[in-house]
Amino acid sequence: MERKGVDRRMAYWLFKTEPTSYSFADLLAEPERTTGWDGVRNYQARNFLRDQVKRGDGVLVYHSNADPPAIAGIARVVREAHPDPTAFDVEHHHHDPRSDPAAPQWFQVSIQAEQALEPPLDLPTLRAMPELEGLELLRKGSRLSIQPVSSAHWKVILKRAGVKPRK
Repeated sequence: MERKGVDRRMAYWLFKTEPTSYSFADLLAEPERTTGWDGVRNYQARNFLRDQVKRGDGVLVYHSNADPPAIAGIARVVREAHPDPTAFDVEHHHHDPRSDPAAPQWFQVSIQAEQALEPPLDLPTLRAMPELEGLELLRKGSRLSIQPVSSAHWKVILKRAGVKPRK
């Protein structure tokens, strides 16, 4: 249980996106390199966003359905969970007709791009790294769009990408 006045340790996450829908380059092109991470329609992923992802947490932005799939960049959470406005927008492809603004069912967080990985860390490279054993992304059958990443795995990925961890 978190007590008032006690800092919580920073957490790390992997957010999946299809680059043909929204890429890390799209995030970099946003005003202030910031966007709401909308459209999550899986309850477990929603629960992570709503209950556990906090301001300041690190995010690996992963391009799924790419050739090859890869971690494309690093971002930071800049706004905690708030209702996903696309759920209420009948014109939007993420609209959920069961959604009620008075009792939101779907949430998003806002993230800000920090750095693109050049080159991106592709899935074959990640799979070949024994120090990433246990990373949810590498688990057979893992499809969750929002995944926790351990501090140890975060450090290994940043080191492999040539990125110095932020203090």
